[in-house]
Amino acid sequence: MTADEDPRETLADRAYRSVQDAITAGELAPGEKVTERGLAERLSMSPTPVREAIRRLEQDGLIDRTGPRTVVVADLGASAAEDLAEVEIALRGLIARFAARRASPAQLDALDALLDEADDLLIVIKQRAAEDRPVEKHLTVLLDTMQRFNDAVAACAGNAVLARLLDQTRVFTRAERRARTLERVLANHQFGLDRYTSHRALVRALRAGDQATAERIATDDVRGGLADLRREPGQVPTR
Repeated sequence: MTADEDPRETLADRAYRSVQDAITAGELAPGEKVTERGLAERLSMSPTPVREAIRRLEQDGLIDRTGPRTVVVADLGASAAEDLAEVEIALRGLIARFAARRASPAQLDALDALLDEADDLLIVIKQRAAEDRPVEKHLTVLLDTMQRFNDAVAACAGNAVLARLLDQTRVFTRAERRARTLERVLANHQFGLDRYTSHRALVRALRAGDQATAERIATDDVRGGLADLRREPGQVPTR
């Protein structure tokens, strides 16, 4: 089991997530024909969990069935990607709203502690960049820390349904988001810094139980983040 795997996942959950990641990353291309047996061999699993994963992927519109044991990867197109982004933005906002309602003092303290870690890492990264020293290792740790922060906010919401829906509707897999972010930060160390302080503002809103403000901060942050990640490197922002 890898560090990203949840021990509570069933084999069907793991198969679902693996195929979803492969589709999102382009490893399984739109229109590509796959079989239950082929996917089972690819994932080193029996056909039963793969069959269940395929049923869920059909419901999500990520694959289309062409035969009893054969499916093709759906061609979502640009408009579908836009729709998916709006769903992810809305879900992240709802998670923040629930977190403002339910977060415990201990959970909020843990969020601040994670941001303290991130602040320290950012200082080190800036110093190393100014000295023209490698920063990729520290950037990777920073991205891990911010992912832990996002996961902790989701845990504060205490809503398993929202968390599951978010996992099913992410525009980018975690691996793809990490790769794109790392690529852009290495090219421009100012990438994403315009939204960095929003994390502290979010924790303040959560502490105040201000659901509307927490939702607004979260939606603004993820909307800007997705727009930046979907834009080609070097492309000038339109917002």
